[in-house]
Amino acid sequence: VEPSRVGVMGFSAGGQLAALVAMRGDAGDAQSSDPVARESSVPAFQGLIYPGGTEGILPAKDAPPAFLFARAWMQWYGGLGFVVLSLALVVRPGLVAKGLAVGETYAADDVVGGTRAHARRVLAVYLALTAIGVAGGLVTGIAPLDALLYILSAISTGGFAPVDDSLAPLAGHAQAWIMLVCLAGAIPLTLYYRVFRQRQFITVDVLQLVGVVGAALVSTALLTASLHFVGDSSWAQAMHHAPLLAFSAQSTAGFSALSPEHLDPDSKLVLIISMLVGGGVGSTAGGFKVLRLLIVLAVLRLIVVRACLPRHAVIEPNLGGRSLQADEIQEALLMVLLFVAVVAFSWLLFVALGYPPIDALFEVVSATGTVGLSVGVTNAAMPLTLKGVLCADMLLGRLEILAWLVMLYPGTWFGRRMEAT
Repeated sequence: VEPSRVGVMGFSAGGQLAALVAMRGDAGDAQSSDPVARESSVPAFQGLIYPGGTEGILPAKDAPPAFLFARAWMQWYGGLGFVVLSLALVVRPGLVAKGLAVGETYAADDVVGGTRAHARRVLAVYLALTAIGVAGGLVTGIAPLDALLYILSAISTGGFAPVDDSLAPLAGHAQAWIMLVCLAGAIPLTLYYRVFRQRQFITVDVLQLVGVVGAALVSTALLTASLHFVGDSSWAQAMHHAPLLAFSAQSTAGFSALSPEHLDPDSKLVLIISMLVGGGVGSTAGGFKVLRLLIVLAVLRLIVVRACLPRHAVIEPNLGGRSLQADEIQEALLMVLLFVAVVAFSWLLFVALGYPPIDALFEVVSATGTVGLSVGVTNAAMPLTLKGVLCADMLLGRLEILAWLVMLYPGTWFGRRMEAT
């Protein structure tokens, strides 16, 4: 019998027993005269089929490196937008590139060489940021494997840590570096290419950069005050945890050194707003995106200004000195509206089943923004219906709601086929 091929599988109560076998096994007694006793009693793999007692099933602290890497790798690849990117590599130039730039105010010929060239450039930036992140993690004292796992999750704003306590086991400077990498992933990836290869500074890119960083700094200030004055944390504790939570929520990464479950309602509300807005268009972050918020604010400003001007005055909506087109405004408003509508509908379902409103809103926004922070509402005992709601929220938020509508619209497929003929 090959020990590395011995596993255990169970259904229902048997699934719980299989989990307990895996969790409570030992490495064996190397000094024993019994060859069986010298072997580890931990199965090489487990199959838990709708197990019972899931609240007692915890991830193994010594989970195999291959498992941890596979999880981090899927986040990294998913953060790159594997569905859209895969389409971008095979669909004729221009169509997918235009879809990727929904809400962006770039020139039509900005993606030189078409969609495939754009995808390759984004991938090159992604690889460079990942390599820099891993190198920085090693410099800050993180173990090599952990550095790789943290960075793969950070640059993709995935948030899965190789340990149960997220960033808590890391030193302060290592936590700061991880948050910096998360921030790098929440900024439009094309910005790096334009700055370092083309030596170009596009106003909209700068606005998104300033918007993401500025929003995170404002959230940091509000959280610091809330944690200290409302949550009774010391100034030192508040100033340590506030920036980690704020930048994690704004970048939609989901890392933390303090569980949001212990936060006061005011702090939760600040994080909800940060998660709702998210990062920049063209980044790995979730949320309805800072750029779309800026477009909405520009339209609101235009409405107010027009109300104060004579009727014959002509004033056009603009952002960063560039006129906004009608379709750009419509797309931004639609995306924000759809995002808020999905959140509102999901939230009402949670409230209807008796969950506290602020906690329910936190969980729904976290799921739709693909953040991962939780106040404890999401657990194994949650009704199956609500689990399905959160899964749907995550899918809609990750690929963006409008992309799903376009993909499911029959004309997207049949129209192309007719055009090709």
